[in-house]
Amino acid sequence: MNSRKKQLQAFDRLLTIMDELRAQCPWDKKQTMQTLRHLTIEETYELGDAILDNDLEEVKKELGDVLLHIVFYSKIGSETKDFDIADVCNTICDKLINRHPHIYGDVKVEDEEDVKRNWENIKLKEGKKSVLEGVPNGLPSLVKANRIQDKVAGVGFDWEKPEQVWEKVQEELSEFQDEVAAGDKNQMESEFGDVMFSMVNYARFLEINPENALERTNKKFMARFQYLEKKAKHIGKSLKEMTLEEMDVFWEEAKRVQSNGLKSETETE
Repeated sequence: MNSRKKQLQAFDRLLTIMDELRAQCPWDKKQTMQTLRHLTIEETYELGDAILDNDLEEVKKELGDVLLHIVFYSKIGSETKDFDIADVCNTICDKLINRHPHIYGDVKVEDEEDVKRNWENIKLKEGKKSVLEGVPNGLPSLVKANRIQDKVAGVGFDWEKPEQVWEKVQEELSEFQDEVAAGDKNQMESEFGDVMFSMVNYARFLEINPENALERTNKKFMARFQYLEKKAKHIGKSLKEMTLEEMDVFWEEAKRVQSNGLKSETETE
């Protein structure tokens, strides 16, 4: 690994390149925080994909892309004399020191839960009106549900045991089934939301990240379906021409290929 001196030199190199691009490149000159925003979101999702795939080489590259965006925003901020990269770094340093009194002060903690409770209480002392203020409105609903539950648990609003949460899941499922039987789409949607919210809560108690879990299933399903498509093409059929029973043969084959960690023959042709 690089020494601290080498790390600082690399960061200085990036700042210098950013200065040069902002001054000389037509595309970089035109960018604003608003034009960069959607690109930053894309880069963040790409980083998330790389982490989920455990592709560390790709994680390194995507971290570089995200870091570039941080430096880019800071450069724009310096041009308007609102802030620069030093302000960004010092702001997060000050926040971390203030919110870790068990490291930089005389507060005693027993475990991770104590740390989380202190964190939320300190944020309220800093002027936050609600612990939920830290949950961005633009988060995807599944991620938002997890963050909401994590936030309120940080101040003690939580179940005591996973078994209690599972009972709540079953209760919500029963209520959802009642609304399905009644046929009221609006109430069905409401109760389905309650089922999902309670499942997210149960996942949190089991220390499962629901977003990661669902994305892993998405990737697994896509890989199996693409295997099915390639197999169908290999035998000269479209999926519409195949029966469910025929498709299921290849689907089960795809599951075996995945479980063995092997590539299908069609992928290596």
